[in-house]
Amino acid sequence: MEFLSSIVGLIPCFYDHTSKHTVYIRDLNKNLQALRKEMAKLNNLYEDVKAKVERAEERQMMRTKEVGGWICEVEVTVTEVKETLQKGDQEIRKRCLGCCPRNCWSSYKIGKAVSEKLVAVSGQIGNGHFDVVAEMLPRPPVDDLPMEATVGPQLAYEKSCRFLKDPQVGIMGLYGKGGVGKTTLLKKINNEFLATSNDFEVVIWAVVSKSPDIEKIQQVIWNKLEIPRDKWETRSSREEKAAEILRVLKRKRFILLLDDIWEGLDLLEMGVPRPDTENQSKIVLTTRSQDVCHQMKAQKSIEVECLESEDAWTLFRKEVGEEILNSHPDIPMLAKVVAEECRGLPLALVTLGRAMAAEKDPSNWDKAIQNLRKSPAEITELGLVLEVLTTAGIQLALCSGALSFLIGCRVGSCSTCSYSVGI
Repeated sequence: MEFLSSIVGLIPCFYDHTSKHTVYIRDLNKNLQALRKEMAKLNNLYEDVKAKVERAEERQMMRTKEVGGWICEVEVTVTEVKETLQKGDQEIRKRCLGCCPRNCWSSYKIGKAVSEKLVAVSGQIGNGHFDVVAEMLPRPPVDDLPMEATVGPQLAYEKSCRFLKDPQVGIMGLYGKGGVGKTTLLKKINNEFLATSNDFEVVIWAVVSKSPDIEKIQQVIWNKLEIPRDKWETRSSREEKAAEILRVLKRKRFILLLDDIWEGLDLLEMGVPRPDTENQSKIVLTTRSQDVCHQMKAQKSIEVECLESEDAWTLFRKEVGEEILNSHPDIPMLAKVVAEECRGLPLALVTLGRAMAAEKDPSNWDKAIQNLRKSPAEITELGLVLEVLTTAGIQLALCSGALSFLIGCRVGSCSTCSYSVGI
């Protein structure tokens, strides 16, 4: 009787053998096999694309929206196809004599679902071939510059922040002797833009140095502005690059931080528009000479002064370390004298502090004091400090490259021993 019921149930199905409805039932087994083959292809393609994306993301790149959408669609399809294949297999197993469905309507619905998934999977395979799977992440408006916790000069910092908010101040100069803390102050200003909301679209940091390389500074600005490489590389001359930088910066509200300027710079030669009340952009520079501030037509010039006695001792004590200070009852008093002889110059305090950080013999501390007192009343160059240390028999574990930074009180990092100067 069951067999007869199946035959009777088939009569409507065979009423129009050529109809598409009948094809869904007739070709179910064949379509299930084809769907499995296509899914295997799709899975392999998915794994290849995902591996490329993961490698790109390890290089700080970001997957394109097209690729991200395709991956999400495939992941949904995998789940849906798995369920469809299970239902299809169940339907095949329920068939009488392996070919006659018990329920034509149920078999039709499953057959149609399998056919539709087959078309969808084939389409996803066709759409899964990408020339580009990821793009470079856009650079953040502000780069987080590495710096240690600072000790002073708080007054200069507060003045700087106040003038940065003044619409009448477009260019501000920070000046002071070498090693006094100008670079540290400029870094602190830069990093402040990370912590506070502001209206600047981009914050650019560039080191100028004693012999400025205009094209190198232009390269730094280009990297930050993300001007397309092909457009940049076709600009062969300095003037053409300046024109391209100017074209972009004129449309942005920017702040340019120029560290270690020794002489006046022509801003337009670099492609930098002069800040005014209309564009509301800012330029902050550091220099040893107030004259350079005037040459750059700074509306405000702030002197970065040496540390007060208490701040100087805090900085020196931090560099020496409590272990050495507590290693002998005479050392704390001697250490305070050494700190005082540095006259509040941060770079001298840091360098002497690091040099004395292994000295547990009070006699070496006393030698350093005596030699410091033979020097002029005010330490103006760190070369003098190094001379004092050498005379006292204390050696800095630095190579000649790092020493050249220290002697000239220059900002930078030695490529040989990685010693950095940024005060």
